[in-house]
Amino acid sequence: MGEFSIINLLSDKKILYAEDEKGIRQNIIEVLELFFQKVDAVENGLEAIEKFSLATYDVLMFDISMPHMDGLEAIKEIRKTNKKIPIIILSAHTEQAYLWRAVELKITKFITKPCNKEIMTNALEQAALELVGFNTTIRLTNDCLYNPYNKTVCRDNRDIKLSKSESRLLEYFIYRANESISYEMIYHYMWEFETPSKEAIKSIVKELRRKIDKVLIKNIYGVGYMLEME
Repeated sequence: MGEFSIINLLSDKKILYAEDEKGIRQNIIEVLELFFQKVDAVENGLEAIEKFSLATYDVLMFDISMPHMDGLEAIKEIRKTNKKIPIIILSAHTEQAYLWRAVELKITKFITKPCNKEIMTNALEQAALELVGFNTTIRLTNDCLYNPYNKTVCRDNRDIKLSKSESRLLEYFIYRANESISYEMIYHYMWEFETPSKEAIKSIVKELRRKIDKVLIKNIYGVGYMLEME
């Protein structure tokens, strides 16, 4: 995987994986850890919903047949509040009924088990592309472009490398462009269980503003920030 590989988009991302069979779960976790910054795994749909409510994830991968609540029912609940997150289904089932339910829930990829690493990688690449709207370059302004593949900003014909925390926050802002983003939402997304000071966020934003057009990121008084994009 070179620096410009599509799957490199996942290097600073988090995935939630649900699978009830311990052996399969451990094998898949080892593959996912090659590509994601953080992998959280649970054993059933109810645990997945609970985990999803406590942390912010970029990609979901669920098995279908699990105790207490199957994967598709869990996804149905998640889709009530999140229509955009890429979701991969990994299941031994190939029945038409499952496939139709998956289509209705806007699934990124439906993989039948057992699968090899190549099939898994292809599915993850689809999820990665979905995260950036299938754009190889994101235009922030006429004079400022962001390349999510190599985490660089091109400004005034000069490539500027972003740190992992800067690129992660910028991509979160892009994902929620023109929305008000609170400090709490940023804490939740960037650090999960840690609660650093506002100064930590302000420091990352300050560096981002220095590297991109500083007027793009607006302060929302008493709340947080907004990335304004056309």
